[in-house]
Formats: sequence, C-alpha cells, structure tokens
Amino acid sequence: MTLAFWCVLVAILLPFAFTGFAKFQGGFGLRENHNPRDFLDTLSGARKRAHWAQQNSFEILPGFAAAVIIAQLAQTAPQGTIDGIALAFVLSRVLYGVCYIADWASARSLVWFFGMGCIIALFVGTAG
Repeated sequence: MTLAFWCVLVAILLPFAFTGFAKFQGGFGLRENHNPRDFLDTLSGARKRAHWAQQNSFEILPGFAAAVIIAQLAQTAPQGTIDGIALAFVLSRVLYGVCYIADWASARSLVWFFGMGCIIALFVGTAG
C-alpha cells in the first residue's frame, strides 16, 4: 500500500482527534454522550473551534480521497510525487486544526488554501 493511501486513512481518522479535544477537554465528554451533537453545540472557545475543525475535516475528506485514488489510478505522476502531495495535505490538516483551535484565523485560512492546493495538484498532476 502506498504512502498516499495511508494518508487517506490518517485523514479519515484526524477529525476524531479534533472531536476528542472538543468532547473531553475538561472531562465532560463521557457523561454527555447521550446527545453528543447537542452537547457539541453548547461548547465555546477552543472546544467549539475544535468541533468546527472536525466538521471541516469531514467536509474536505471526500475531495482528498478522490484525488488520491484518481492520481493512483491514472499513474501519470511519479508515485513519490503523489505520496509527497498527500503527506503535505495531511500535515496541512493537522496544522489547520491547530490554527483553528488556537483561533489564528488568518493562518488557518492560508493553511486551508494550501490543503486545497494539494488536492488540486493531485488532479492536475494526473492530467497527462
């Protein structure tokens, strides 16, 4: 299995790290698991932003997964290039979450655009 495929798995799991921060920071998550969506809507500050980072991570995931799969199937770009772009995307998503939780709005937007650039690069790199 390629590094790019492993990056898809990491991208699938990453939103749950943000959810964990949102739910369990302060120790309230376990007893609020009966209505987790209602509970997450009541959060504020860094915990609320972690929840939003989780939502955005799920929203961008299909595009990234499709880009990796298409790049792999097309085989018009070297595997090392596909792997490098996929890894850059995953790292950008980790940094995106950190920026979101820390409330660094401008940095978060820049990192988001970089991640989208990675997705576009996977498509463009396979347009051979």
